[in-house]
Amino acid sequence: MSNENQELRKAGLKVTLPRVKILQLLESTSEQHLSAEDVYKLLLEAGEDVGLATVYRVLTQFESAGLVVRHNFDGGHSVFELDRGDHHDHMVCTDTGKVIEFHNEKIEELQRQIAEEHGYELTGHSLVLYVKAKDK
Repeated sequence: MSNENQELRKAGLKVTLPRVKILQLLESTSEQHLSAEDVYKLLLEAGEDVGLATVYRVLTQFESAGLVVRHNFDGGHSVFELDRGDHHDHMVCTDTGKVIEFHNEKIEELQRQIAEEHGYELTGHSLVLYVKAKDK
């Protein structure tokens, strides 16, 4: 049984050809943050016959099952990335739309401290920095 089939079953999803193809694509692409339209275009380029509505439906199912994380960055469209279980934050270039992942333990600790100073325990967060390239 393929790894994708096992992942789908473990997530409680029935193994279907569109789900397997989309999961394979997400696992094999070098781009980690893809919109549904990006996934659809890559499937078309690979000669796969999967409709855009199916891509949206499968990505939403993957999100509900915990296989992918949806991000809604400024600009109005959602992008998806595989949930690999590691926490990271994002920078989004306002000129190009490029998404850069980063992790900084100082920022993580500061956020925990701020929550504690206000009488709370931090249970999760999402940090997105909007950036643009410096003029040289």
